[in-house]
Amino acid sequence: MALDFTPTTVDELDPDRRPSVRLALLPVLAVVVSLGIGSAVLGLDPHVPLLWSIVFVGAFGQYLGYSWADLYDGISNGLLMGLQALLIIFTIYALIATWVDAGTIPAMMYYGLELLSPMVFLPVATVLAAVVAFAIGSSWTTVGTLGVAFVGIGTGLGVPSAMTVGAVISGAYAGDKQSPLSDTTNLAAGVTNTPLYDHIRRMRTGTLIAFGIAVLAFAALGLQSSGSVPAEQVMEIQSALAGTYDVSPLVFLPLVITFGFALRGYPALPTLVVGVFAGVFTSILVQGTGFVPAWEVFLNGTDPATGSELVDELLETGGLTGSAWTITVVVAALVLGGLLEKTGVLAVLAHRLSQGVRSSGGLIAGTGVSAILINALTAQQYMSIVLPGMTLRNLYEEFDLDSDQLSRAVEAAGTPTGALIPWHAGGVFMASATGVPTLEYAPYYLFGMLSPLVLFAMALTGFGVPSTHRAETVQTAD
Repeated sequence: MALDFTPTTVDELDPDRRPSVRLALLPVLAVVVSLGIGSAVLGLDPHVPLLWSIVFVGAFGQYLGYSWADLYDGISNGLLMGLQALLIIFTIYALIATWVDAGTIPAMMYYGLELLSPMVFLPVATVLAAVVAFAIGSSWTTVGTLGVAFVGIGTGLGVPSAMTVGAVISGAYAGDKQSPLSDTTNLAAGVTNTPLYDHIRRMRTGTLIAFGIAVLAFAALGLQSSGSVPAEQVMEIQSALAGTYDVSPLVFLPLVITFGFALRGYPALPTLVVGVFAGVFTSILVQGTGFVPAWEVFLNGTDPATGSELVDELLETGGLTGSAWTITVVVAALVLGGLLEKTGVLAVLAHRLSQGVRSSGGLIAGTGVSAILINALTAQQYMSIVLPGMTLRNLYEEFDLDSDQLSRAVEAAGTPTGALIPWHAGGVFMASATGVPTLEYAPYYLFGMLSPLVLFAMALTGFGVPSTHRAETVQTAD
């Protein structure tokens, strides 16, 4: 992913408008309080507390002396950084609908119920999601396609949906982190001036440790779900699927075409668009859907009538228009992140975080903490990579650390943790695509928690980190 703008560093801020550390904490506190009261206490959708936060940070920016034009520039930059994510959300919603109508996802559910058992389902889903995400370089695409099918399979096998989603997302993000096709992997390498494969190699040990622990944990959870599933329940689901869709091998054509384009190295967005067209034409040619109705599915989603209430609920989709709720949350969050960046809040706090660092391990752990905090404040993973990646580059040189230590820290802590945050673009998408709320699948999204924890453990124990100390003191920003 190419950078379209460079986030402001603390040295570039106008001294007359640069907030002190204490003042910079004020809008952060306002965001936390707004989201906490609005979502957790009042039960509002995140749109409202995000709006409160946007208004507060905008007023804060005007207090610092920023004009409306300045603030609008920050909003534009925030939206620009998240534009690819927004377009992918639009496209994946449409893709899921067309793949349901084409019979692709129903067929995956049909055959999955024959091949899998409750005992092995969770670890197998984790590993398969990792393999697919590694091959295509997109965790979101993996969850939006395979993940949706696995939720249906898991439901038929009696596995709780939250467990299934946690397993799929764990595998998807683990595979994505090791893929040279991943946009965030390339971004982390790019903003830190690290050769791509040096970054991937540095990520490998921590990723494998976190992924391995997650797979073992899911295997243990699978043993608890090893009871037999009534054959009548599986038969009922399969009969509903086979009676409504042609589940022949031809319906896997969209899957083959989409993953084929991804494996050839095509970017995620055009690859997904190809998948949409493949889904529409498979609906027409295999399922016998008319040309206009097939494109109406693309727009408005599916409302199947299979005779099974469970299957109907699993395969009901919103299509392109169904992405509106998700898109509006993400847009509001990106606006907030853009304002926090423009007013210098993020730059001041990231710089202040570096002041207490006295060892290389502490620097790496502090980088991970800053990536997680920026993730929560800006609600999109790109900023969690870009801001600490660019702000802390000189500090890593000061500690005589290779740039791949920085690239590993921002990606290991920044990218996977987004799906744990309910108002984050990743969290909102995963919940919307799978139908399981973020806070329900979060306890089972093991890789998202283990990836930063392994990073912190390696940093603080010195495993894989040179033992160096700070050479000079950097002036603090007050």
